[in-house]
Amino acid sequence: MLRVLALASVVLLGIAPQASQAITVYTSWERHALVGSDVRLSCSFFSWRFVSEDVSFTWRYRPDGSRDSVSIAHYAGGEPYTDNKGAFKDRVEFVGNPKRRDGSILIKNLDFSDNGTFTCDAKNPPDIVGRPSSVRLLVFETLPIQAGVITGAIIGVVLGLLVLIVVIYYLMRFLVARRVFSLSVSRNVEGPQLCILP
Repeated sequence: MLRVLALASVVLLGIAPQASQAITVYTSWERHALVGSDVRLSCSFFSWRFVSEDVSFTWRYRPDGSRDSVSIAHYAGGEPYTDNKGAFKDRVEFVGNPKRRDGSILIKNLDFSDNGTFTCDAKNPPDIVGRPSSVRLLVFETLPIQAGVITGAIIGVVLGLLVLIVVIYYLMRFLVARRVFSLSVSRNVEGPQLCILP
């Protein structure tokens, strides 16, 4: 009986330790960059808890055409650790602010061989259950025109033509109204005059 009473008080008072909840990690879907430039890959997360002192971020890279990925950057215990060997040696920098749920990295001096998928995983203990998020990096000699730019240009041209048509319409109405008014005024002025005979 005493055990049941103790268990009931724990449940009612909420003294029991809280279980971990899911964490959601966010990255861009795709990034485009030029050869020789730097690119920031953003990573953030959502958790129901405040940012823990033990928050951590891990970035992995999988080149195009490969099944294997390698760790290139890690943040844990308040310290960033970056790749000190391999393709990203001295080119990866942790630039995020973990206290603001930001685990972004900066990749410097991009090369065509950097094309691939970058995966960010975040943990905010006790919230450690969740899926990592990936961003695809495409490195170009010159940036291609994206569909959004073309769509925006088309919409801009159509809206510009509509505004031009409306302006011409109202200008024509104004000019026609002005001419009709001037004709009616001139008819009234030149209209029949009364002549009084003595």
